[in-house]
Amino acid sequence: MTAELPTYMEKVSSLRQSLAKAIQGKEKAIDLLIMALLANGHALLEDVPGVGKTTLAKALAKSITADFQRIQFTPDLLPSDITGSPVYNPNSGEFTFKEGPVFTNVLLADEINRASPRTQSALLEAMSESQVTVAGDKYKLAPPFLVIATQNPVDFHGTYPLPEAQLDRFAIQFGLDYPSLEAELEMLQSRKKTNPLDSIQPVISCDEISHMQGLVKNIDIDESISRYLLEIIRSTREDSRLKLGASPRSSLMISRCAQANAFLSNRNYVIPDDIKAIAIPVLAHRIMLNSQSMHSGTSKADIINEIVEKTKTPM
Repeated sequence: MTAELPTYMEKVSSLRQSLAKAIQGKEKAIDLLIMALLANGHALLEDVPGVGKTTLAKALAKSITADFQRIQFTPDLLPSDITGSPVYNPNSGEFTFKEGPVFTNVLLADEINRASPRTQSALLEAMSESQVTVAGDKYKLAPPFLVIATQNPVDFHGTYPLPEAQLDRFAIQFGLDYPSLEAELEMLQSRKKTNPLDSIQPVISCDEISHMQGLVKNIDIDESISRYLLEIIRSTREDSRLKLGASPRSSLMISRCAQANAFLSNRNYVIPDDIKAIAIPVLAHRIMLNSQSMHSGTSKADIINEIVEKTKTPM
């Protein structure tokens, strides 16, 4: 695998550059999205409207030789609008399954928290098992399969909070925040006549992504590193400020994302800094504050950061 790393580092660099054309000054967000892709996970982008969540998702889709679908989530959206449904053929007298937009490689679930919880849950099976079950029949999704969901903060009008089971399916959650003055100025200059999205061309194929996902799985992670991340996970379950700690799925996902972070750092082994770098985006959305913590102004990110700092780092 070591011999393959330089070749694929060039692909990763091209992908970064492609995304940077569409959204300026957001290198960390770009790396987190690429990490979710390489970890074979899914990404949830939460931030105020207009900061570039949808643009980043579109830029990734255009940078890959892959099928892309977008679903605009609205209160009247039905589960069958996502998964598809059997359609009656009057000529044959039989039902034929018509695939929904979930049958793609990159799915943009735009403003996912504007749909009802019942509709949101239509993505659960697809995200965890890469398949859809309709009327008792199972349909496999072609790899790679990545869901990029965007949502507005839950205190915005017309939103529904995502259920915990749905949140736990996302490998990472992050925001974009407002751009710096320089980045916003560059955005204004670059969009005077054209949209940078229009100039983005594919720089990587689905087969190459699937191969890179396989390389990530083979990144070495020592037992001491696994014990270290489990100490962090277990501390979330014992923290008195939390109503719900991180699940065993969290352990699996932080391990895989740490491997992806090592890969992006051009290493074939995981170090403690990989865990520290991704702890907040991987874990913060999976824990629940108790009522006292919610009203005291404590944030989930603060608690995760505190737990990481207190956990002894392996030598």
